[in-house]
Amino acid sequence: MAKILTGGIGRDEVARTVSGLGIAGLHIAVANDMDAAGQLRAGQADYFLGTCHTGAGASLGVLVGLLGRSACHTFGRGEPTEAEIAELLAGGTTVFGFCLDRIDTVAPRLARAIAAARP
Repeated sequence: MAKILTGGIGRDEVARTVSGLGIAGLHIAVANDMDAAGQLRAGQADYFLGTCHTGAGASLGVLVGLLGRSACHTFGRGEPTEAEIAELLAGGTTVFGFCLDRIDTVAPRLARAIAAARP
């Protein structure tokens, strides 16, 4: 079971989108940035998906500051491939930021990749 926290402006939409995929083994919860950082640090959550207008600023600012840049990656307004996401997950990235207008494509790709990467 992987626990994914969603945050930022589109947190509710990301939670609905990922939950709607019906992927077994994923638990989705909405959280604010500070709570998410605490849960990730304590091992109470596994991943964070953050959204903002650009996907590069407010979506990850607090988490980069508290967890470090190496744990975080932003796709900004980009559309990552499944291979890019898999490589980031294999490298230990647990926090992802992306733009609001990419929720319908990026959130499902991330969720599927997370599910595939879990033992």
